[in-house]
Amino acid sequence: MIGTVQPASMAAAFADALHTAGLPVNPERAGRFARALMLAPPRTVDRLYWMARISLVSDHSQLGIFDALFTAVFTGVLDPAEQRGDPTAPSAIQAQPRPRSDSSGPVGRQQSVTGDPPPRIGGDGAGDGADCEREGVLAVAGSEERLGDTSFAELTDDEVTQMRRLVQRIVLAAPLRLTRRTRATHRVAERIDVRRTLRRAQRTGGDPVRPVHRTRRRRHRRLVLLCDVSGSMEPYARVFLSLLQGAVSGASAEAFVFSTRLTRLTRALAVQDPDEALARAAAAAPDWSGGTRLAESLRRFVTDHGRRGIARGAVVVILSDGWATDEPADVAVQMARLRRLAYRIVWVNPRQAAPGFAPTVGGMAAALPFCDAFVSGHSYAALEELAATVAATRNLPPSHS
Repeated sequence: MIGTVQPASMAAAFADALHTAGLPVNPERAGRFARALMLAPPRTVDRLYWMARISLVSDHSQLGIFDALFTAVFTGVLDPAEQRGDPTAPSAIQAQPRPRSDSSGPVGRQQSVTGDPPPRIGGDGAGDGADCEREGVLAVAGSEERLGDTSFAELTDDEVTQMRRLVQRIVLAAPLRLTRRTRATHRVAERIDVRRTLRRAQRTGGDPVRPVHRTRRRRHRRLVLLCDVSGSMEPYARVFLSLLQGAVSGASAEAFVFSTRLTRLTRALAVQDPDEALARAAAAAPDWSGGTRLAESLRRFVTDHGRRGIARGAVVVILSDGWATDEPADVAVQMARLRRLAYRIVWVNPRQAAPGFAPTVGGMAAALPFCDAFVSGHSYAALEELAATVAATRNLPPSHS
């Protein structure tokens, strides 16, 4: 059901309803609302309200109609589309303030503020396309809310397919760094561009009235993801691969998977079609759902790839539960090698969310002292937190928990 209405269709339908109600909503604002829905899918009515209000409302005088129409469409109090075409029907848009007391609930699950069922205007509504579209929008939002906090291990096969589409919306971006390359700037910077300054001085009789400065360029640090695809990680790896595919195609990240051996999947995942990318990834990793040789996989990565430049100054994200057949001391040695190369190491362990979990034994305990952040990543909401963690800088204190 989640795939029946896309964010663009949802934004266009609501923008059209606002325009019909008299608000000057143009296609540019509707496109802005659609992009916002795709970049940061809202999981509550309150988030959806403010996202729509910022994108679609241009004047404070429009809030009365906007609040009434938003409440009618997204909380089920009233469907104003049912009165279209009837000039004798009373106005369905009432300039009343939006009820904020219900805004903390999930999108698509709230009821009328009075507790009564939504009123029906103008017949039984059979065959009403606008009503079907509204119900589809609410079903999409409600399904996303429910899946947002559900562990990947509890998803059905159909829900896994839905979750993969949701995870592809998450944008992973490493923090910026200064490069050795410079660019000209008219602002005061650390150095003066002598050549450009002298060339400009010719316009003012040889007097450098306005010196041209140069500043160092900034670019995102390299992002590297290593995903454990052993048997113990299978419920989570099938979703994590969508995260890897989005990072490779969207952020030019490097992607690796490991079980009993290390496999580089950057080329296999560098396609726009997610189904094709996952099929190519599964074919490239013959040890899928095998054992876990964590220390050996880290050693291969550092020796064959990390020391050659991939891990130098990079943000390295390791997605693994830390269960391995290697000795913890060997894991610690390889993590120390990786730590000397990487800018930050973020460890994603989906077992962290389990009650009573404590990383005190095995490979996880050996690796944890070398990590800058330790997060769960067991659900969609947890992966959103991971995106913020990846974008953080190293001067922040470690978030071990």
